[in-house]
This record gives sequence, structure tokens and C-alpha cells, in this order.
Amino acid sequence: MHIGLVGLGKMGNNMRARLERNGIEVTGYDTNPELSDVATLAELAQALPTPRVIWIMVPAGAITDAVVTDLEGLLEKGDLIIDGGNSRFTDDFKHAAQLEPKGIDYIDAGVSGGVWGLDNGYGLMVGGSAAQVERVMPVFDALRPEGPREEGFVHVGEIGAGHYAKMVHNGIEYALMQAYAEGYELLDTRKDIINDVTGTFKAWQRGTVVRSWLLELLVRALEQDPEFEHIEGFVQDSGEGRWTIEEALNNAVPVPTISASIFARFVSRQKDSPAMKAVAALRNQFGGHAVKAVD
Repeated sequence: MHIGLVGLGKMGNNMRARLERNGIEVTGYDTNPELSDVATLAELAQALPTPRVIWIMVPAGAITDAVVTDLEGLLEKGDLIIDGGNSRFTDDFKHAAQLEPKGIDYIDAGVSGGVWGLDNGYGLMVGGSAAQVERVMPVFDALRPEGPREEGFVHVGEIGAGHYAKMVHNGIEYALMQAYAEGYELLDTRKDIINDVTGTFKAWQRGTVVRSWLLELLVRALEQDPEFEHIEGFVQDSGEGRWTIEEALNNAVPVPTISASIFARFVSRQKDSPAMKAVAALRNQFGGHAVKAVD
């Protein structure tokens, strides 16, 4: 199978490598010519066999909108666009409606795995018609973790469902990171009785109910910088957490823990905090998100 991939940044470039490692031929396009296989989107379209499959992996919002619009003018009936970025699910409705008159199909794919996905595989949450999902199942199988398909891939529902599931996933992630970070600050505060904060978290990695991959990444971050001396406690929120809260409000679903974790990130922009340093370190560990270094 041969697909196009638009966006070869931290996620996209690793995804290209994993796809190729698993037998999928990839022609990539990026605005950085050092990463790109072709010079333009038009060349990308020309390089692909028909019906074409093009996976978009660029920042959500205006950039994704622009790529979809550009591809609309280059693709034909029967071609398929997959948006694998962190788009809001309502944008999926808009993009699918935009492409429908030309007969261009559309799938939304929530992708989790960060910078570790190249080796570990990516968790995939997909929205779209059953026929279109089945059409590109070899691509999803190449990207997902090894093992039973249902443990790393889900066809959640129709268009928009994949990004909706990813939005909720990221809302939960916000809350989990905040809980670990607050626990870190509490342990670190009692230096009179706690001699080994890193060791405490490390001991929790096996046999405890709070063990998780995020915990493993926190241990890794602590081993690199036990007091987070080189990280400023400033944490961005990339959109999905806010969207999760908005959906909760619209549907009268109480999400107090997720809501509190979002507001805690605002605290990080007012005053440097050990807990926020831990959250910043975790985001850097799993997603390669930039941190503000201490001068």
C-alpha cells in the first residue's frame, strides 16, 4: 500500500518511519524541504496511485483547514483524506461536508503515543464509515501497537467520533498528570521525613494501583532532573482539555477533576510551582512538548 503523509514534524516523521518499517510505502510532504520527499502538495498528489490516500498530520485549526482546502483542489472522486492531528471534532463535520461534493472521502483519527510511538506503536481512535476504515486498515495495523487489534485501535463511530474520543482521552490525561504532579510536590515538601522522592515513584511502578506509563515517564524525568531545577513551571494547554470541559457543560456531565486540572495550568502562568514543573516535565517526556528552561 502507498499513501501520502502531510506534516513530518515530531509525530509525522516518526509515523512515516513506523509505516515504512511495516511495509507501507509513504511519500511525505513538509514545508521543510530537508524532510520532504516532494516539493509541493501537487507533486504529492501526482506521486500517489489512485484512488489516493493522504494522511494529514499538521497542527489543528487554520493550518489543517488550509491543507484540506488545498488538497480539495488536487484530489478526485474516490480519494481519501485522513486527519490524524488534534482537530476539534466539529471541524471534522466541516471538512467532510467540504469534500463531499467532489466525492472525496474523509476519516478522522485521534492518535496517541507521542514521541514514543515509533517503537511502541500509536493508540488510534478512528471515525468514519466502516467501508473507508476497512480500506485503510493496513495503515492502522502498521501504526498501532503489536498485539490484539482491540487493545490499540478502535473504530469509534462515524465522522467526528475519533477526534471526540481523543479529546476525552486528553482531558483524562490532564487530570492524571495533575494528580501525579501534586503528589510529587507533597512528597518533595516533606524533606524532613522523605529521603527519596524519585525512589518512591519508582517503587510505585510495579504492583500498585497507581502504576501507569505516565508514572514511568515521571520517574524518567525525575532521574534526569530530580528537583526539576532546569524546568520553569509554565504549562500550556493545547485545546483538547478546554473542549472536553465545553462538551461537559453542553451535555450537563460533571467533570470536576478534569476542570480542576485545566485551572491548575493557569496557576502555572502566575507563579512558578513544583507541581507545574512536574506537569511540564511529563508533557516533555511523552510528547516532546517544549519546556521553558530556567535561565
